[in-house]
Amino acid sequence: MTDLDLRPEHECRYDLVSLGEVMLRLDPGETRVRTARSFTAWEGGGEYNVARGLRRCFGLRTSVVTALADNPVGRLVEDLMLQGGVDTSGIRWVPYDGVGRSARNGLNFTERGFSLRGAVGVPDRGHTATSQMQPGEVDWDFLFGEQGVRWFHTGGIFAALSESTAQVAAEAMAAARRHGTVVSYDLNYRPSLWNAIGGRPRAQEVNKSLAPLVDVMLGNEEDFTACLGLEVPGTSSDFSHLEVSGFKTMLDQATTTYPGLSVVATTLRTVRSATLNDWGAVGWSQEDGFVEATMRPSVEILDRVGGGDSFASGLIYGLLGGRSLAEALEYGAAHGALAMTTPGDTSMATLAEVEALVAGSSARVQR
Repeated sequence: MTDLDLRPEHECRYDLVSLGEVMLRLDPGETRVRTARSFTAWEGGGEYNVARGLRRCFGLRTSVVTALADNPVGRLVEDLMLQGGVDTSGIRWVPYDGVGRSARNGLNFTERGFSLRGAVGVPDRGHTATSQMQPGEVDWDFLFGEQGVRWFHTGGIFAALSESTAQVAAEAMAAARRHGTVVSYDLNYRPSLWNAIGGRPRAQEVNKSLAPLVDVMLGNEEDFTACLGLEVPGTSSDFSHLEVSGFKTMLDQATTTYPGLSVVATTLRTVRSATLNDWGAVGWSQEDGFVEATMRPSVEILDRVGGGDSFASGLIYGLLGGRSLAEALEYGAAHGALAMTTPGDTSMATLAEVEALVAGSSARVQR
């Protein structure tokens, strides 16, 4: 077990609540956005995907705090969320002015990529309802205190949407800690969100200010360097070659710089092509020290978007269940790998499939 001080289940309405934007993902399938004539609609968002994975795959009680413009597109996103089983009572509905000048809903056009052609995301999310959330709009003490939440999750995507969302994240994280709720934060660096508002220096300023409020810090190899300025020795500048020893050094830096962290974990990915990745994870906790998950070489990828979020939900499931960090990492790595074999941001895996992969199952047909 890790040394996380988890609130008892019976005291809490929710196992996990996420704070973040939920967008409508429009997927052209095997073709390109610029040549598509039809799109499959999904819902997705970095912080939300964690809540959905914990609900649909792992059967936990989850909710999301977000905002949507009250129009048919927003109601479509809500309907997709309801299908995912995530409690929608935390949605803040914002009046729609008919054209989206004051508030709108975010869209995300996503190409999956194949072979030498990498995945491409084309977000259309300026001036969204979520980006305009302000401190004081959510009664966090009611959520964390009276209703009760065991785990709170947010991240660097939400914090990057606007100056006010970074303030909302800080307000929510502080309230969670007041009420004994574990706080996780996925750094989730997105250059497209930070480029126009100060780039990496601003990303580091915001994320470094939030880091002292975090119990469990998550990310990938680029996130820790871009958001916290940490080094990953032995790793190429484009992250095409990763050394586990370098990540051990990086995690040591993180825990030295932010001594309040109880757990730090990162996915470990070598991209050989858009459809062939080596995939694993490493982590550190005060109880277990440095641990590694099973490394899976040459994993075939159908849709890589959301793999890191599914890693996070599997890891959190393990930690909420009182498992050791080593066990929780295995759940996270297995769930992330399975999520990338299906389309869409969110996981279609079952708990039985995750547990079978953790136990070393093969991909033989099941009849």
